[in-house]
Amino acid sequence: MLAVRLELEAPLDYRAGQYVTVVRADGLARSYSLASLPREDRLELHVRLVPGGAMSGWFARDVRPGERVHVQGPVGDCFYVPGQPESPLLLAGTGTGLAPLYGIVRDALEAGHTGPIHLFHGALEPRGLYLVDALRALAGRHPNLHYRPLVLAGGGGDVEEGPLEARILASLPKRPVGWRAFLCGNPEAVLSLRKKLFLTGFSLKDIHADAFLPSTPRAEPVAGAA
Repeated sequence: MLAVRLELEAPLDYRAGQYVTVVRADGLARSYSLASLPREDRLELHVRLVPGGAMSGWFARDVRPGERVHVQGPVGDCFYVPGQPESPLLLAGTGTGLAPLYGIVRDALEAGHTGPIHLFHGALEPRGLYLVDALRALAGRHPNLHYRPLVLAGGGGDVEEGPLEARILASLPKRPVGWRAFLCGNPEAVLSLRKKLFLTGFSLKDIHADAFLPSTPRAEPVAGAA
């Protein structure tokens, strides 16, 4: 994962968790969710490094400070809305699906959310996890935040091992009344969990999903492409 921070020439009106499309000078465009908060001076993007990826490779190897790009957006309804501060929140993401969740959880806490916030981040192995120390420190300052990093293999210590969906479903009450969910990352995982949450009793209007679809050359960009 590569963190990319963009300075803006003019303020951008957005909500933490939405996404923007970054357009390079040659027209190459990719969309990335925002990990930053609107009060911060820069936009923060979490870019998944894809072998042979045109935009992610450019960010990793070729871009220089001061390089100009065009930002389109913001777009998306996967963001925290103040109100009902006592309601439980479920945030679940895979890979760089943590980016919007990192913005959402900080936005909710700054807004004074008092209900329990359960943040699950899944990866194939420990090196796929990131912001672990920052999120543990955040949870240490906010007792209502419960952060659980999980991997499919290589877990140990404070990192759990096992399938993300199963761990999430096992942690839920039998009747999750009043819960809100934010799901981001791998499209199959997001869509499967969205269906399972609905079947457990979540209202569809309270499930906000942002599935990161792979990019195609010169195609219309979609959320989370690299």
